Parts: sequence; C-alpha cells; structure tokens
Amino acid sequence: MYKYIIRRILVFIPMLIMLSIIVFALAKAAPGDPFTGKILDPEVDPAVFEQQREALGLNDPLPVQYVNWASKIATGNFGESMYYKGRSVQSLIKERIVNTLYLGLFALAITLIVAIPIGIYSARNPYSILDYSATTFGFLGLAIPNFFFGLIAIYFLAIKLGWFPAQGTITSTDVSGWTEVWDRVHHMVLPGITLGLAGTATYMRYMRSEVLDVLGSDYIRTAKAKGMSERNVLYKHTLRNAIIPIITLMGFEFGALLSGAIITEQVFSYPGLGTLFINSITNRDYPVIMAITLLLGVTILIGNLLADIFYSIVDPRIRYD
Repeated sequence: MYKYIIRRILVFIPMLIMLSIIVFALAKAAPGDPFTGKILDPEVDPAVFEQQREALGLNDPLPVQYVNWASKIATGNFGESMYYKGRSVQSLIKERIVNTLYLGLFALAITLIVAIPIGIYSARNPYSILDYSATTFGFLGLAIPNFFFGLIAIYFLAIKLGWFPAQGTITSTDVSGWTEVWDRVHHMVLPGITLGLAGTATYMRYMRSEVLDVLGSDYIRTAKAKGMSERNVLYKHTLRNAIIPIITLMGFEFGALLSGAIITEQVFSYPGLGTLFINSITNRDYPVIMAITLLLGVTILIGNLLADIFYSIVDPRIRYD
C-alpha cells in the first residue's frame, strides 16, 4: 500500500504540470485583461494602462508568462490579485476557503446521511411506496438545476416561511461558542441542501442498485441458509461489497462539491471560493481564476487517491502492491 501511495504521488507531478498548462491556456484564451471590458478614466493617458500591462507581464510571450507563473506556483506563491490591489492571491483564498470547505463537508454529510439509508431500504423493499418516492426524488434531483432549486428554497423556506436565512454565513460577529456554531449551521442548511441535491439523488440510485445486486449473490443466499441474521447479512456482507462503488463516487464528489459551490454560493451570496471565483471572472482577475481552478483540480486528484486507500480498508481483498 505504501509503495502504491508513493507511486501515485509521483504520478501527480506530470498530472499537475498538464493541469497547470490547461488552466493557463484556458485563462489566456479568454478575451481581454483587467484593463479591458470596464469603464476606464478618460482623463488618464492610455499609455499609463499600457505601462501597467507591461509591469504585470501581460505583454510577454505566452510561454514566458507560463514559465513565470508556474515557477511562482512551484514555490507556493500564487502572485498578487490584479483587481484587489495590494492583496495576494493566497490571502484572498485563505479567507474564503474555510467557508467553502464547511459548506462542502456539510453538503456531503447530508448526502450520505440521507442517500445511503434510503438506498438500502429501497433495495430491501423494492417497489414499495418509499421506493417509488425515492425513485421519483432521484429523477427530480438529477433533472433540476442546483441554482433553480436554490431559488425555490429561498422563496419558500426563507422568504415565505422564514425558517432559514437566505444569505451570508453568520447573523452577527458578536456571537461566540455554541451559539456561533449553531448560527453557522443554520446559515448552511439551504445552500448545503441545494449543493448536495444532485449527489443525494445519485448516491441513492447507486446504493439501491448495488445492494439489490449483492443481495442476489450466491454467497448472500448461502449466509442466509446457514441461519445468519438479516442484520449480520446486511452489515457484514452486503454493505461491505455494495459500498465500494460509493467510495469511487466519493473520490470525485468532494471536488465536484467545491466546484458546484461556485453557482450555489452565488445564489445564496455565500462568501466562499465560489463568489470569489465569479467576481474574478467578471473582473478578469486571472491570477485568482487560475489559482482556484488549479486548487479544484488538485482536490479531485487527492480525492481519487483517498478513494483508492479506502478501497483496501473496506475490502481487504484489494491489493495494490
């Protein structure tokens, strides 16, 4: 296992290089720069803006710009924001990433708590009322865009009923302790449910399908024939095999949650990486855009590695050496 992890980490190096090239190329393929697309002061000589472009290296050849950017990234320096003057990219990401991580973990927790039990029940009681209801919810969850569901949730649960706040992360900075924790959780309910909607529907369908498939296996029938209780059959045999495809999904899910938060955070005015990313795109703040995109890519790579590690924990028969 340790040798496998080391090999995977070494493979990360060329993958990160390719990822950085793709991120840089996509950013530079977009038209304009921070000095275009907005109203500039007509009193200022255009030569001043040209000097700023030169100082930022925007007039250098693209290979030179990439080498300069990649060399800084390799040392952990993401550069300075072109829009937020005097602010480093690290500081902007640092003050927002915690909120996004909390939201992503909260959405993932909701997904697992809701999807796995319902998926198991649907598999053990196929074609029941709950099974049909879960199937209908699954199709709706996959069909409804997150932003549309978020707007509906704001209208009914926040505006009409007033159960949850519609935006922000906390009511007041004066609260502390458990009051602050509860307030933050209260603010995360609507965006968390919205962000985890598609994941919940997907996990539910996968869990139902995998449990049904495992329950029809010969070794499950043998275990039942030996008199093993339904509880032991479910938790000792069925789930350990049915959960493996779910772990595969979870490897991608966390990166997908962080990237999906871009739209969800914008809908709920949630101050995380998503709102920072959208604002950076609007203002053509390319250092911030490239840093966040690269961060999301690295998150997916790490998620895949963790999924492979969890494979061997759930099923000891899996070997990587």
